[in-house]
Amino acid sequence: MEQELKTQIMQWHEDSEHQQIIDTLMKMTPADRDYDIINSMGRAFNNLGLYEEALEQFASIATQGKNDSLWHFRVGYSYYYMKRYEEAIDVLSTASELDPDDQHAARLLDWSRSKWQKQQKSQARRARSKQQQDSGTAPFEGMDLNRFWEDSSYAREQYVSAPPTNELIASVEEELGYRLPASYIALMKHQNGGIPHHTSFPTDEATSWAEDHIAITGIMGIGRDKSYSICGDLGSPFMIEEWGYPDIGVVICDCPSAGHDVVMLDYRHCGKNGEPEVIHVDQEDDYEITFLAPDFETFFRGLVSDEEYDTSEEVKEDDLLKVTDGKFSPLLAELCAAQASEVEELESKIRSVCNRIVKEKGHFSFHADELSHLMYDVQFWLYVGAYPATSRQQYLDTYSQIIAFGGEFGQNGYAPGFISDWLDKRINEGLIIQENGAIRFTEEARSAVIAKLIAEADTA
Repeated sequence: MEQELKTQIMQWHEDSEHQQIIDTLMKMTPADRDYDIINSMGRAFNNLGLYEEALEQFASIATQGKNDSLWHFRVGYSYYYMKRYEEAIDVLSTASELDPDDQHAARLLDWSRSKWQKQQKSQARRARSKQQQDSGTAPFEGMDLNRFWEDSSYAREQYVSAPPTNELIASVEEELGYRLPASYIALMKHQNGGIPHHTSFPTDEATSWAEDHIAITGIMGIGRDKSYSICGDLGSPFMIEEWGYPDIGVVICDCPSAGHDVVMLDYRHCGKNGEPEVIHVDQEDDYEITFLAPDFETFFRGLVSDEEYDTSEEVKEDDLLKVTDGKFSPLLAELCAAQASEVEELESKIRSVCNRIVKEKGHFSFHADELSHLMYDVQFWLYVGAYPATSRQQYLDTYSQIIAFGGEFGQNGYAPGFISDWLDKRINEGLIIQENGAIRFTEEARSAVIAKLIAEADTA
C-alpha cells in the first residue's frame, strides 16, 4: 500500500469514516489489492458492524495472515461480535501467542472466554429446564392469581387493561408476527397486565442489574391502550424499533432501568408459532442475552420477592452521594454557567431538589411527579436559555445529555415518554410556546420555574 493512501486511510479511521475507506478501496481492481489493503477493508467492515463481510475479506488473506497477530485479532473481533465465542477464543489465543504484549487481544480473549462460559451455562440450564417441564397440567394450576398483582393507581393507569378478547389477541399477534404463549394469554385473561408483588427473578450469572438476579417493573398486557401494553406506545414494537432490541421475539416486561434492560419472549429456537423461551436482554452490555426460563409459566412461577435481594438502602446512599458530590455533565455545567446570573448558587439549588427526590423515592430518577416535573422545567429553561433556536425534536434529542446520561451526576437511563408527555403538557397549558419553529417558556412561566426552584431548594 502506498504511504499516501495508508495515511489517508488512517485519517478516515480516526474520523470514523469507515464507509469512505470501503468505497475507496472497492474501486481498486482485485489484482491491485494487497494484504494491507484487504486487512484495512476487513477492519472497516468490522467497525461498521458488518462482520460477515469482514470475515470474507480476512479469509481471502488467511495464508498471509497466519503469523500476523493483528490479522488474528481482527478475525477474533468479528467472531466476538457475532457471538461466536468459541471461534473467537481460538484465533485470539493465537494473537496473544504471537504478540504477548497486545493488551487489546488479551482483553478481548478474556471477554470471549467469559461469554463462552455463560453461553455454555445457559445451554445446560435450558436443557435441564425443558426436562423438568410438566406439560400435562393446566396453566398456573395450584396458584392463587388473585394474590399475585399489586393494586395501585400507577399500575391501573400504565399497565392494566380490560381482559383481551379473542379478536384483540389475534390482532396483536398479527401485528407482532408471533403466536403468544397459551400461559401468557391465560394470565392476561385473569388480569391484563400489571405490577406483580414479586418482581425479582434469580439468575446464575451477573447482569447489569445485579450479580444474582434481574428485576422487572411490570408485565405488559395484551393490547394497545396503555403505555405498557404489549403494543402500547412503550411496548414491544417501540423497544425493538426505537431502542434497538433484537428482533427475535416480544418484549413482555419492562425493568427499573427505564429501558436499558428488558425481559423478552425468545422465538429463535421454536419458530414464530412455537413455545418461546424467556430471556433477559441487557442493552448496557451490547444487548447481551441471559436465558431465564424455558417458557412463560416457568418464568412467572419463578418470580420472587425483591426483599430477598433488598439493596434499597445501598442504592439510596449511593444516589445521595451522587447528587451531593457527583460532577455535572459538560452540558449541564455549561448551561448552569450561562444562567448563573439568574439564580444565586444555581448548582447548589439543583442538587438540593435532586437530593429531595432521592430521599422520597429511594433512588435518583425522574417520573411524572411534581418534583420530577420541576426538574424537567429547570432543564428546559437552562437549555433553551443557552440555545434559543431549539425545536421540539432538537430538545428531545438533546435531553439525555443534561442529566439522564450525565455521568457522575446522572441517572443512567430515562423513559422518553415521560419527557415528551411533560413537554406536550406544558405546550397544552400555554406555558411553552413555539415561534418560528423554536420553543420556549413564556416570560411568566420562566419566572415561575425560577421561583419554584428557589422555593423547593430552600425547603430541602
